[in-house]
Amino acid sequence: MNTTSTADISFMLLIFFLVTTSMDTDKGLTRQLPPDNPMEEQIQESQIKEGMLLRLKIDAQGLLTCNDEPMSMKQLKARVMDFVARTGPEHVIQLEADRLASYDSYFNVQNEIVAAYNLLRDQKARKDYGYAFVQCSDEQKEKLRQAIPQRISEIYQTVEKRGENGKEGAQ
Repeated sequence: MNTTSTADISFMLLIFFLVTTSMDTDKGLTRQLPPDNPMEEQIQESQIKEGMLLRLKIDAQGLLTCNDEPMSMKQLKARVMDFVARTGPEHVIQLEADRLASYDSYFNVQNEIVAAYNLLRDQKARKDYGYAFVQCSDEQKEKLRQAIPQRISEIYQTVEKRGENGKEGAQ
């Protein structure tokens, strides 16, 4: 039995499936991760004026609190927009997520925060230039980003090694 054409058919099928299959790329958040070893960098503490900080926290069950008050995900975008518009470019949004919180809840909070910034920039672009943010030139977009900067601070909890009493401690 001649099997020479079997290899040709296999390669043809492989090429066919590679060409017809869609290669979707994963979507994610563009964020700069903390350094590999935080002890190597000097940590500089900054003083934030009262009222310029919005504290968001996601607990292990995925429940969101804003300045220690429970909040639904639907209210978050409006709250962030109001806070950023009221405080101006000196604001800071502090996000703390429990290590056991789901990625979905973290991702949804990040999406709402970014959506709030995008909407504020779009409103300012329409007011200042008469058209949407996406239609602005690169120079105009940069001016809008400077006027409404994304100032998001994230708190990372690390787990210390087990102590003498066998309990874990958080930093």
